[in-house]
Amino acid sequence: MSDIWRLVRLLSPRRGWMLAGLGMATVTLLANFGLLALSGWFLAATALTGLAGIAAQNTFNFFTPSAMVRFFATLRVLSRYTERLVTHEATFRLLADLRVWFYTRLEPLAPAALQTQRAADLLNRIVADIDTLNLFYLRVFVPVLTAIAAGLLMAAFFAFFSWPAALALILGLALNGMLAPVLTNRLGAKPGVEITRLTAALRTEYVEALQGMGELLVFGAAPAMQARAAVLNEELATAQAQMGRVAGLGLALSGLAANATLLAVLVFGARRFEAGGIGAAQVPMLVLGAMAAFEATAPLPGALQYLGQIKEAARRIFALADQPPPIAPQEAAAPKPAGYGLSLDNITLRYAPDSPAVLNGLCLTVPEGQHIGIVGATGAGKSTLINLLLRFHEFQGGVARFGGQDLRAFGSADMARHITVISQRSYLFHTTIRDNLLLANGAADEAALWHALDVAQLSDFVRSLPRGLDCLVGEAGSRLSGGQARRIALARAVLKPAPWLILDEPTEGLDTETERAFLADLAPILKGRTVFYITHRPAGLKLMDEVYTLRDGQAFKAA
Repeated sequence: MSDIWRLVRLLSPRRGWMLAGLGMATVTLLANFGLLALSGWFLAATALTGLAGIAAQNTFNFFTPSAMVRFFATLRVLSRYTERLVTHEATFRLLADLRVWFYTRLEPLAPAALQTQRAADLLNRIVADIDTLNLFYLRVFVPVLTAIAAGLLMAAFFAFFSWPAALALILGLALNGMLAPVLTNRLGAKPGVEITRLTAALRTEYVEALQGMGELLVFGAAPAMQARAAVLNEELATAQAQMGRVAGLGLALSGLAANATLLAVLVFGARRFEAGGIGAAQVPMLVLGAMAAFEATAPLPGALQYLGQIKEAARRIFALADQPPPIAPQEAAAPKPAGYGLSLDNITLRYAPDSPAVLNGLCLTVPEGQHIGIVGATGAGKSTLINLLLRFHEFQGGVARFGGQDLRAFGSADMARHITVISQRSYLFHTTIRDNLLLANGAADEAALWHALDVAQLSDFVRSLPRGLDCLVGEAGSRLSGGQARRIALARAVLKPAPWLILDEPTEGLDTETERAFLADLAPILKGRTVFYITHRPAGLKLMDEVYTLRDGQAFKAA
């Protein structure tokens, strides 16, 4: 299935709004056609009546045509306004649907399948590529189908007066609506794809440059980054210039087709008048009607010009959305665990079929309520063990049971209800302290938030802030110290009393005094929970019942 046809099917749930906008666009074109054609006839008929003398003037009906002119003029204004209203409403609804659909496809991929994606490129797909897909309705769907529907109706009107003029109109509209767009599409396909690709690459460079500005300045690498961005910018400008030339060619071809058609309609209309088939006033009616008819095909060269960008954006979106999730979706509801013990027997886990096993025959039993310390060299599999338990990655061999149930029966959302994680990278959103705490428990009231901060020994600091809980923490918690950020993560763990608590290097990067204070505040939170404490530092291991060392993908109990 082509990406465009797949996009049409994806948008089809909003076909009511889409067709309503299409209908109003068609009515607008027909109203404009009726206004110009009737005006041409009315002006010519009035002039001829004036030349014919008093008798003809007394019998000529001025009122009905003038009323019809006002009717078409009013209809054109109202239908144009309604068209804008309906098509924009449809556009916003389609945009919302596309964003929700893409998010629902991305969510099962996170975080494992998205780790290979550049963050800036992923953001570009979520924002810019989705916006480009949204152009399909306004820039392609509506103009093309409106041109077909209105063009056929206007040609049928011409056929009542002159078949040759009707055929000339159809041929002119076809040249303007098909030949010129196909030519501009062929010429604009490559620069259109390049514009989408280069825009994404340029945004990625800018975002990563902003994120790593400190390192670029410290190591003197900013000029190299600027040079790469300049090359991309120059290539983008070249592609846009090519697209501009294609657009100019499309306009020139449209003008040529329109003028040639007007001349042909004038000639055929005059011959029909000479043959006595139509009145003299109907010749300018056909000419002005033909002029109005070309409004229907005017957007088509641009429509197919956009098609290249839309195809490339669709390819990028569907390529990511079609990736299989690392964990197969759960067809049945997750079973209720009988307790919260963990049993891992001969577990094998590798991140790719051709990669070495990170966990290789790992065996580990954790009774409910046990506090287990996990140590090991970098790359020994400590983080992989967390990913296994949180169901971010699927294991390929062995038996894993959680609460007496097969671990494969649980999805990542199920395990998230049973597990709280505090890590050195616990993310703080650029919002208030309150909102960051409510992530752990959206139903928590003010008293619960302050209690959590009290337990985390952060309440005095928050009370000292001008806005208290409603103080912004900055991008990734930039307005807080490392210790304060960890304490907010600790407060989250208090607000979410899950039976399991995983601590992944929670004191990494803290000085000795801050680490000691953090561990002292951590101790009461561990009570009654099953704990994994993963660390390189020995201080927190004093709080553990047992300590295991990960080595060669296996767990060995420390002496």
